[in-house]
Amino acid sequence: MRKLALFAPIFGFLLFTQFASAQQGDAMFGFGTIMSSGSCDINTGLCPEKGGLYPSVSADVIFHKRVGFGFETAWKASQGSYGGPGGQPFRPIITDFNAMYQPKISKKVGLDLMAGVGWQSTRFYGYTPTTSCVYFGACFVSSHHFLVDVGGGIRYYVWNHVFVRPEIHYYHIVNNTNDFSSDNLFRAGASIGYTIGPD
Repeated sequence: MRKLALFAPIFGFLLFTQFASAQQGDAMFGFGTIMSSGSCDINTGLCPEKGGLYPSVSADVIFHKRVGFGFETAWKASQGSYGGPGGQPFRPIITDFNAMYQPKISKKVGLDLMAGVGWQSTRFYGYTPTTSCVYFGACFVSSHHFLVDVGGGIRYYVWNHVFVRPEIHYYHIVNNTNDFSSDNLFRAGASIGYTIGPD
C-alpha cells in the first residue's frame, strides 16, 4: 500500500493537466545511481554516500512559455551497509520540488532543466523491534536534511508521446555530514516517460 502511495502524486498531476487548457503533463519512471566525492574518514567513521541502484518517479506540469513545476522522488532500491560491509543497514530517500523549463530543440528532442528544494530522509534499520515497529513496519529511525538541487536531461521522443530522458541531478544537502562524509551528491541515470498534451 505504501508503494502505491508514491504514485498518487503522479496521478494527481496528470488529472490536473486534464482540466487545465493548453498545458502539458509528464509522468516518468527511471533508474540511476548516486555519486559523491571522498572516501571513508577514519577519524569520524563517516563514509561517502554513493553507489547502488536508485529507482525514481517524477511528474511535471508545463504551462505556456515552456515553464512549469514538477516533483521527483528517488530511493535506494536495496538497503546499503552503513560504514562498509557488516555495517548498519540504511536507505536514503531523496524528494525534491522544482521549477521547470522545457525548451524544444526539434520536433523529437527537447531539454528538461530544473532547480528547486527538497529533503533527504535516510532510514537507519536494525533497531530492537517494538510493538509499533512490528505492526506498522517502522523498524528504523530517520535522519532528515533540507536540500537544494539543480538538474537537467535530454528528452527524446521514441514513439508518439513516449520519451526517454538521460539525466543528471546535483544535490547540496544541508548538514549531510552529520551522517555521511559530504554535503554534495550527484545522481545520474535515465527515465522513460509519457506526455499528456502537446509534446
